[in-house]
Parts: sequence; C-alpha cells; structure tokens
Amino acid sequence: MIGGLDEQLKRLLNEKAAYYNQRWFIDKDPVSIPHLFSRKEDCEISGFITATLSWGQRAMILKKARLLMEWMDMQPYAFVKGASEKELQQLSLFVYRTFNGTDCQYFISALREIYLHHGGLETVFTNAFLKEKSVFYALSAFRTLFLSFSPMDRTGKHVANVLKGSSAKRLNMFLRWMVRSDGIVDLGLWRQIDAAQLMIPLDVHVGRVARNIGLLHRHQDDWRAVEELTLRLKSFRPEDPAFYDYALFGMGVFEKSLPQ
Repeated sequence: MIGGLDEQLKRLLNEKAAYYNQRWFIDKDPVSIPHLFSRKEDCEISGFITATLSWGQRAMILKKARLLMEWMDMQPYAFVKGASEKELQQLSLFVYRTFNGTDCQYFISALREIYLHHGGLETVFTNAFLKEKSVFYALSAFRTLFLSFSPMDRTGKHVANVLKGSSAKRLNMFLRWMVRSDGIVDLGLWRQIDAAQLMIPLDVHVGRVARNIGLLHRHQDDWRAVEELTLRLKSFRPEDPAFYDYALFGMGVFEKSLPQ
C-alpha cells in the first residue's frame, strides 16, 4: 500500500507525465525523427541512430539526425540494405561530437548485417529479451552482436555496456520509443517486449529531479541507479514505469523550480 507522502508524489508524477506525454512534445524532441516515417523498419533504424546521437543540445541532435536521414534519401531501411560504396563513403564526412564518419559507416554496415542475416532490430532485441525476460540481458546481448562485425575500438563507446555499469540511457530511450504504445509520443511498434519490464532512461536531468524529490538515493547515474529508480516507479505504475520518464525529464529540462 502506498503511504501519504508517496500518494502525493504519485499524483505529482502522474500530473507531470500526462502534461508532457502529449503530441506537442514530439516536435522538439529526438523522437520526432522516427515519427517522420511510417514503415516499421524506417522507424526502427532512424530511431536507433537518433537515440545514439541523443546527447548535447536537442536542436543540434535533431539537425544532425535529420541530415543523416536526408543523406539516406529519407529511406533509411532501403539505404541500410542497399547503399552503394559511394553512398557509404559519403558517411565518412559525418560528425557529431565524438561520433564521426568511421562510427557512422560501421553503424550502417552493422545494421545491414542485422537486417539481412539476423532478422532486424526488433528480432534481435525481442529474442534476447524473451530468453531471460530481462532488458539488462537484451541490452548486453544486443551490444555483443552489434559490435561483432569488426569495428574500430573507438566505435564501441557509442553502444552502452551495461555489464560495466552503464545506465544505457539512449538505448533505454530507444526501447521506450519502440515498446510503449499509448498512441501519443512513443511509437509502440514492438509488441513482444513487455512495457512493464522497460527501464527508465536515466540521464543527468532525470537523475537530478529523482534525487530532488526523494525517488533516488544512489549518487551515480549508473545501472544500479536505473534499477533503483525503476523499481520505485513500478510501485506507482507497475505495468508502465517508463511513463514517468516524461515527468522526470520534463521537470528537469523545462522547469526552473522543482518541488521540495
């Protein structure tokens, strides 16, 4: 049973999440990129690439992700499957922060392998998840496969390693986009991964707000903090804890004053 203070906290989180989980939120958020597409594979690929680039200023994330989609002729799935050597070479010019052309070329090549020989992103994540009913296991298995096609050492840092304690914020956000199905912001394209098992996408904003309102006590923004925060949020909404990502992220990014 939830006590008085927790009831107040639950009401606050429900109110804030409902406010931010609206269509207006899409336009200036990275999730707007996969929303440009209707084909499932286009949404998956654009979402995965955009999530990978999602650190720093949101306007710049959108600019760079949109640029990549344009270089793919706004057909990321067709590009991944059939880009010519000349088209792949153009990707060597891409750079966003520490993600450079070499990383970009590898990502497209690895995605090609995954779609041609491993059933695609949904199959890879879903099969791994169903094996252990664990997002942690799915993230670990995905990283192993994705980096199995001889990348340069530098490229591995762009795929979170939960075995080393990473919070895997960007991958958890990508899973939120693909799995949650409320017909508003998240796309809900993958139906075999249970939304109840999603983990909170923990970044500096979410962590700061969660600590400020007493949801999180661990100081590091690592996987143990993800587990602690997600478990707490499950006590409020066991079927969909990632719903509260909207509340915590929204308060952290858009609101100057936080509840004490």
